[in-house]
Order: sequence, then structure tokens, then C-alpha cells
Amino acid sequence: MCGIVGYVGYRKVLPVLMDGLKRLEYRGYDSAGVAWLNDGRLRRVRAQGKLTMLDEAIGDFRNTPCSIGLGHTRWATHGEPTEENAHPHADCAGDLVVVHNGIIENYFALRSRLQEEGHRFVSQTDTEVLAHLIEKYLDGDLVQAVMAALAEVEGAFALGVLWKGRPDCLVAARKQSPLVLGMASGESLMASDIPALLPYTRDVIFLEDGEMAILSRDGVKIMNLDNGQPVSRTPERIAWDAAMAEKAGYRHFMLKEIYEQPQAILNTFRGRVFHETGKVELPELDLADSVIKGLGRIVLLACGTSCHAGLVAKYWIEKWVGIPVEVDLASEFRYRHLLLDQTVMTIPISQSGETADTLAGLRMAKALSSPVISICNVVGSTITRESDGTVYTHAGPEIGVASTKAFTSQLVALYVLALYLGQVRGSLSSRAISEKVDALMDVPNVIDKHMDSWHEQARNMADKFYDFKNFLYLGRDLHFPMALEGALKLKEISYIHAEGYAAGEMKHGPIALIDRNMPVVALVPRDHVHEKMISNVEEVRSRRGIVIALGEEGDKGLSRVANHIISLPPGPSADTNPFLFSVPLQLLAYEIAVARGCDVDQPRNLAKSVTVE
Repeated sequence: MCGIVGYVGYRKVLPVLMDGLKRLEYRGYDSAGVAWLNDGRLRRVRAQGKLTMLDEAIGDFRNTPCSIGLGHTRWATHGEPTEENAHPHADCAGDLVVVHNGIIENYFALRSRLQEEGHRFVSQTDTEVLAHLIEKYLDGDLVQAVMAALAEVEGAFALGVLWKGRPDCLVAARKQSPLVLGMASGESLMASDIPALLPYTRDVIFLEDGEMAILSRDGVKIMNLDNGQPVSRTPERIAWDAAMAEKAGYRHFMLKEIYEQPQAILNTFRGRVFHETGKVELPELDLADSVIKGLGRIVLLACGTSCHAGLVAKYWIEKWVGIPVEVDLASEFRYRHLLLDQTVMTIPISQSGETADTLAGLRMAKALSSPVISICNVVGSTITRESDGTVYTHAGPEIGVASTKAFTSQLVALYVLALYLGQVRGSLSSRAISEKVDALMDVPNVIDKHMDSWHEQARNMADKFYDFKNFLYLGRDLHFPMALEGALKLKEISYIHAEGYAAGEMKHGPIALIDRNMPVVALVPRDHVHEKMISNVEEVRSRRGIVIALGEEGDKGLSRVANHIISLPPGPSADTNPFLFSVPLQLLAYEIAVARGCDVDQPRNLAKSVTVE
């Protein structure tokens, strides 16, 4: 969850650290701190709360002419969010500091032993153990001390270390938590995520599990964490630039990313689907056709919004490929007795590629010989490296905590993968694939054309309903998962209680909640369950519920029973309707949250990438 930034070079380090931390605010945090070396003296400043509090605490130090340091934003896992628990954490002498993302599972045993040996602890965190453990082994060689210390650690970590005895370098290491290194002429950087590096370089190396690195003005040296052997790695060139990670004039990152969805959808299917030939090409999978033809079942594995994308894909895959599909919450999957083998394909879905529960489920599936194909937005992330193949989404960096363009890009990747599976197994003809490709290719234009209209309609709805306490979302078939996703968006960013239900289940409980104070958002496309949904809307109206319907413009039957309508154009096909419905649902949640004065980009208690259990 936490944000790490490290810099060594020729610039004043504090502005670099603060800028990097601001670019990582989307990850969620409750405290922050920085440490730097100047004239042989190690200094630390930490603060509870937002970065503005840290900036105030830094004060005139920001102009200090020093060029090496570490910064950190913390999301509490051990110990309350206080200044004492904020990173960086120091050793007893105050000569060494550590910033850390992850969880040290055996920290209590290590802490007890170190205390018996005379080390003095001042925080409640697991991270402070690392500073004292490195101090214990430090005898003039920082790299060897870090290696010896981490050999005793159980758990996940991405860390940066700064020691006044080596004023020319930083040491980084990782295991099961993301860490990215950046390189430019005369300077090196580290960060939890790419946006912190973009103002300075686009040449990066994703540190692998079990690796450490020495960062200096001369570049980056990578080595194996177990034996210190050098590791050769070619930097990757990131196509994103710094401007892509900023708001570009929008009020919030979330709104900017909602408007970026037509391009993200186009980027994700471009070069993979071909109308003329009725072909889908996914060479990156590198999976034998015999494996796909031998499948008897598919498991889609994800958390939160990614799970809702999987639920939509279940309908596509079962209909087009003719194979049973299960959709599992990764946090439950990892504790079940799993029935997996080489005939069951596991498909983890994760925007970040670092989601702890999803990664654990992936590893369990691989241990049972299940072929693993992941859906992910981050090239080089852990989930992609440990999968047999990956269908990358091309959403670009998503800063807003509530997922928007990453979700629709996941839908695209899953749509394309479903077509590919149908192609390989022979369940879809070239003509059928061409028709479905045509429908997908129309989606970006349709969304782009209607975005402003949907936004205005959502704003009008928000003016009427922002003060209500509860919402119910209803949908059927493909739009039941969309009801779940619409409700999740609303509660994530507006803090209004909202629930999504399959509309046919309403009579089995939720109907008891409906009265004049219950807005019900009904998703009513003109599809094979249209009449069923109209009946469900009538049931809501008969109990004085307020119906906000999303449906096709000109639908007179819907106009007769709904109180309010957000109009959508006829979709390219019934199968692509989820793409269209997702955008006004996001805009409705966004405008209600704005009307309530909520922090849309950084909702309370949430973080972008959940890298701890």
C-alpha cells in the first residue's frame, strides 16, 4: 500500500522526494516522512496526515543543498497512524534509516530478540525491526548487512536503506512487494510505482523478487539477495510521460480517467482483433492450442472491481466457448480446498499485478498444474511474471483509487480472450468473430459521442439524490455484475450505503427495504430479459421506490414506469452493452460524491493497490 521514493543524484533531494510522494498519493496513506544526508549528518522529518503537514514540518530544510534521500507515505498495518510510527525508521544510533512497504510476519520474534540484545524501539511498527536488524549486522559493509538481515525476515517487503557511512548510495530490495528503479544521466531513483519517476526518466527496471540494488550517481547495480551475485537487466522504456499522470485540467483524476476510457478501450483491442479475417491474435499468450482445447473448466480470480469484470466475462465465455466458468473472490479462493489440474485454466485479473490475495491464488493454482493466463495493466508486475501468459490492458496509469478505465479495459481484454478461446476451440466461426469484433470496435466512438450527455444527466441526478442514505442497484444477465459495480463505485467514493442485486432476487429479501426514501438504480437494456426488468421496475414503483433507470433512448415501456432516466443509445450489440452502461454509472457515482464534498481521488480507508492480506 505504501509509497516509497528514493533519489541520489545532483538535484536538491527534498523537492524530488516530495514531488514523488505527491504522485503516489493515490495509493492511500495516513502519514509520511523523509530522510536525507547533508554534510555527514542524517536528518528525518515525519508527520501524521496529508503531505501538506509534512511539507510544513520540512520548512526551510527544503532548500538544503543535499542530493540523496528517501521518502515514504504510510498506510497503517502495524501501529496507529502517528508521527512515531511514520517512516523512515531509524536504528539506535540514528545513523541508518529504512522505508518499507509490506508486512514482516515474524517481526514480533525478531523485535523481542533484538530488545534482549539491547536495541531500543520507539514505534509500534514491524518496519522498525528492519532498521535494527541491519544495524546489528552492519560492520562497514551496508550491502552485506542488508543481505544478512533480510535472510532472517519472513514476509513481504520492498525497502530502501540510507546509511551515513555510505553517503553516495541507496540500497533497495524486494520480495513480494513492487519496487521500480529509474535511471538517468548522473542520477538514480527508486519508487513503488512508475508515476513518481516520470518527471526524471522513462528508463526503468522492475526489481524482481529476491533481488537487491545499489543506486548511485553512476547508475544501478542489481544482485541476487541470497548470494550477492550480479544480475544483468536491460532497462525498459516506459511510453507514459509525466503529463499522463496529472489531471490535465480535470477537477479530479477520476473524472479525467472516466473521459480517457474510449482511448483505453481502443488501445486494449488494437492489433488483437481483425474484422477482415475474423481472427483474434494473442501471440503474447504463447500457449499451445492443445492446452486450450483440453480445458474442461475456467476459473476467473480477482478482487473488488476486477471480480465484477470477471463476472461479466463469465457470460461471454460460457456463451461463446461452451465451457463452465467459475468466478472466485481471491480472498476466499486461497483458503478453499481447490479442485484444479491441467484441464482447468485460472485467469487472475488485477490492475496493478501486485494484489496480494490474487497473487497467492495464482501461486496455488500453478502448484496444482493449472495453466495461468492473467489480465493486468502493469507490464513487469509480479502477477504477469508468474503467469504462463498475460493479456495486458492498455489503460495507462490510473491514479484515482476507484477504478474506471482499468475496469473497462479489463472488460475489453476479457472480451478479446473469450473470442480467442472460441476461435481455438472452434466454437465460434470466423463470421461470428467478425460480428463481435465489429461491435467492439464501435464502442469507443459511441462512448466518446455520448460522454458529455451522460455527464450532464449524471450531474442532474446527483443534484436530486446526493443526500440520500441508501441506494439499491438492480440488473439481470450481463448487467447483474454491472449493478454490483455501480453500487461499489457509489459507496467507495460517496460513502453512501449501496447494494447491487440480481433483479430476480429482489423478492427474496431486498424488496422489504423499498420505500419513498430508497432510490433504485435499474439497468434496463433492450435485450432478452428486457421485459423481466420492466416487471422488476414496476414492482419497485408499486412500493413507492424512486426509480433511476439506465436504458435505451426511446424505450416507451421504460419511460412509463421509471421516475428518472439516463438515456443510452442502442448498443452495437447486446454483448457490448456493459461497456456503455459502465460509464454513466461511474459518472453518477462521481457527481454524487462531488456534491457531498468527498475526496473523490483518495476515498477514506482505501488504497489503490492492496499488496497486503
